[in-house]
Amino acid sequence: MASHGVSRPATTEKRTEQARQKELSKIVEYTNLVDSVQDKIAAKELTAETFALTSKLLSLNPEFYTIWNHRRIVLLNALLPSASNPLSLLSSDLQFLIPLLRQFPKCYWIWKYRLWLLQSSTRLLRATQSRELWKAELALCGQMLARDSRNFHGWGYRRHVVRALETEELGGKSMAEEEFAYTTKMTGTNLSNFSAWHARGTLLPRVLNERGATLPERIDFYRTEQDRLHDALFTDPYDSSLWAYHATLFDSLDNIIGDVKKNILHNIRCDILEQELDFIVDLLEEANDCKWIYEAAIRFSLIHKRALVDGEKNNSEHVPQWLLKLQELDRLRGDRWKDWTKELKDEGLLQ
Repeated sequence: MASHGVSRPATTEKRTEQARQKELSKIVEYTNLVDSVQDKIAAKELTAETFALTSKLLSLNPEFYTIWNHRRIVLLNALLPSASNPLSLLSSDLQFLIPLLRQFPKCYWIWKYRLWLLQSSTRLLRATQSRELWKAELALCGQMLARDSRNFHGWGYRRHVVRALETEELGGKSMAEEEFAYTTKMTGTNLSNFSAWHARGTLLPRVLNERGATLPERIDFYRTEQDRLHDALFTDPYDSSLWAYHATLFDSLDNIIGDVKKNILHNIRCDILEQELDFIVDLLEEANDCKWIYEAAIRFSLIHKRALVDGEKNNSEHVPQWLLKLQELDRLRGDRWKDWTKELKDEGLLQ
């Protein structure tokens, strides 16, 4: 099995009786450890010893989310209130999690507990102390994403960290430009990165608004982004993450252009649609067996047709044959394309 294109070693070796007995011994040890932690929590023994036992148990099984909650209870009700140096305690707990994150980078509970620790630091420490922890966390996010640039847990967590660093409570300011530059770097390193493209899409209007961009600057920005994406699609038209961003970019057009008169926005949209359709049709000549191109061609043709006013020329005559081609290329979703054809006929967009 592979994850993000990285093969995992097979585990089909036959176990010896010695290995089996060793595994049974570990199961007994693990079960006893679980019972010990549960008994101590039930008896309200909220001590450093109980906290250490949760560390041992979570190192074996970080998916046991109840134990993370027990750990919170011990920290909140015993260790933090009596700590002479809460910064040291929180920092130590954050350090405990790093090996776990490296071993289990997609375990929700580790990320959630880590975020809770940082949020607790905001509440319990001076702003300068807490900010340093959050800044260190942003650096850790960079390291984690360098190991696996498409780890969506890491990308989602990074957004939490950035939002915290931007808050007035931590003496922050907008980091939209820095994060936009980071997505440029990450998509440049690996084009097939859904999470990086998604993060980029969420930043587009915000970056322009914070720059105070004029209408010509906004159009230039869109064109530059469009050209960058076109280059990527010519490199690999079969990459679905690029087509997802392709849709996001156009769907963000109104927000990118900003508040302008309707007739100006209409003209800009139609101009971009026509150019986009020309690009997609050109791409079809290079990869006429790629379903993503046909789907985009149909979508943009229909958007263009709906956008036009009476008397304006449209370019949707190829949609019926594109729909047939989609059914041929994507037989597993054949009924979906048939239903789409029927809906378009009912709407009067197809004959």
